[in-house]
Amino acid sequence: MIAPLWQPSEQRIRQTHWYAFAQFLGTRGFTGGSLHTWSVEHIAEFWQGLIDYLQLPWPTSACVLEKSFSGAQPGAHWFSDLHINVAALLLSHDGTAVVSLDESASRHEYTYAQLRTQVQHLRQWLIAAGVVPGDRVAAVLPNGVHAIVAMLATVSVGAIFSSSSPDFGVQGLLDRFGQIEPRCLLVCPQYSYQGKLIDTRNKFLSLKAQLSSVNALLFSQPEATALWETLPAPAMSVHSNDLQAWPVFAFATPMYILYSSGTTGIPKCIVHGAGGTLLQHLKELALHTDLHRGDRIAYYTTCGWMMWNWVVSSLGLGATLITYDGSPFFPETRLWDLVDAEKLTHLGTSAKYLSHAEKLGIKPKDSHQLTSLRCLLSTGSPLAHESFDYVYRDIKADLCLSSISGGTDIVSCFALGCPVQPVYRGQLQSKGLAMDVVILDAAGNKLPAAHKGELCCSQVFPSMPLKFWNDPEGQRYQAAYFSRFPGIWAHGDYAEETPEGGLIIHGRSDAVLNPGGVRIGTAEIYRQVERLEFVLESLAVGQKIAQDERIVLFVRLQGSLQLDEPHKKLIRDTIRQGTTPRHVPALIIQVSDLPRTRSGKISELAVRQVIHAETVQNTEALANPEALKLFANLPELAIS
Repeated sequence: MIAPLWQPSEQRIRQTHWYAFAQFLGTRGFTGGSLHTWSVEHIAEFWQGLIDYLQLPWPTSACVLEKSFSGAQPGAHWFSDLHINVAALLLSHDGTAVVSLDESASRHEYTYAQLRTQVQHLRQWLIAAGVVPGDRVAAVLPNGVHAIVAMLATVSVGAIFSSSSPDFGVQGLLDRFGQIEPRCLLVCPQYSYQGKLIDTRNKFLSLKAQLSSVNALLFSQPEATALWETLPAPAMSVHSNDLQAWPVFAFATPMYILYSSGTTGIPKCIVHGAGGTLLQHLKELALHTDLHRGDRIAYYTTCGWMMWNWVVSSLGLGATLITYDGSPFFPETRLWDLVDAEKLTHLGTSAKYLSHAEKLGIKPKDSHQLTSLRCLLSTGSPLAHESFDYVYRDIKADLCLSSISGGTDIVSCFALGCPVQPVYRGQLQSKGLAMDVVILDAAGNKLPAAHKGELCCSQVFPSMPLKFWNDPEGQRYQAAYFSRFPGIWAHGDYAEETPEGGLIIHGRSDAVLNPGGVRIGTAEIYRQVERLEFVLESLAVGQKIAQDERIVLFVRLQGSLQLDEPHKKLIRDTIRQGTTPRHVPALIIQVSDLPRTRSGKISELAVRQVIHAETVQNTEALANPEALKLFANLPELAIS
């Protein structure tokens, strides 16, 4: 067994939701041992127990889980006798709900009562615009209170909310919203990034003109005035009892449509249900993240990434959500400034952010107090072992570092943190409770610890998508997740369980390298390469050659450095010493940029398509599609 980087004290453990929930379940059949094991063996009891523990205002259900046929996936029906209004539940608390910040000195605070007023006001506009249950409302807004109000108002009337970030071009938005045919469009006239103000009014007028389904367009306006341009300012008071007059809807009523970010074709429109999404989020936020009423949480995200949907559910626990729109490096220590200024208890960011912050020499431990911060979350890509070291060395020693992994497909996580367990270097602490996560080999056999394979889930869970939009027979849905192992969700991650009970994600399965028939996760290479101070970031792909493939590594270097033979030798030696000779790339090529999705993930698949002269069909999924030109027709890749 390896030594942990962090271990919670007994006092801290006893203050967690996880500990209290385990005690609560003692009256319902849990007799100790592994809570995860019990949760997957008693799935219905677990989910009803969570509702009761959190005191959600829902009656005890007689139909927690109904399976259409003998345990196979999909086909489960959750809480089919419950009718709820998710927006009313998220708005039902008191105290400070949202603090909205941007790159300027602008700061606006909203109580739950004020948020209820704003939502009431916009929901009346939506109703007047003809929005009815099942309609779609699309939003292109910065990460701030406007987006939260827009979502809550939409789902309060039983409509489906779908959002994107303002940096998308018109074609990228049409690729998404054009499929779902929204009735209303809620947008911003401008946004800022790295101190630059970007005007978007004409872009969104053009978008509306090309979406024939849209019969109402509403622009946001600065928070110092009313939130929306054509609506009069509402009175800033409302009684919480008003929420009881809102209609309730079936547990599985569609709530969100999210989009796949791949570059192999037009995005898939993934429909998520209201009850299942909220219940899964509350489980992850309360039990795995240990978020309590009155805690203060921020996640650096945009409204086009599923982490926005995830963190907004914090309102359901009575927490305060701090939103920030802009660059996390404007100035360089912006996120850590927020921790101190806003007394954050929980901060979420990405593995790329932490890696880049270390390269920049940012050491918050020396420059900031961070006394309130209990939990640091990271997702978006595998968090390198060295980034774990950076967090505990240069950020804060007494901190639960929760590397989490899931996806847009489930709008939640398969593996994430656990506030009562140690943190081990390079590991995600825990499988999600009631998520029967297994690692399978190519034949579908369960692999023991320390063996790499496909990350799968062998039982149903509430946040499985309801469907794909425009997929009436469910064929695309089945093909996406169940074609590999019938009846078992195959997520597309290459992973392994650890002897300590955690998980390591080695990258996406479709990006796994296969030189000489040996499967290698790209994250294994990145971990070694990005330890080197002169390397900013890297991208590895397999290039077909004869009946085999060779590993090609692309690197971005610091400043004006040029890749020379000593650099290449050091990269190869570092990879060989940290992994195996098979991991060593055949070619190392310097590039000035790497293509990435709008949520910050590097796009290995797009690069692999370019170097094989294949068409990248959906470049609108990329934040910087121009970077693909750097990989086309490279003489170094010519095969003699």
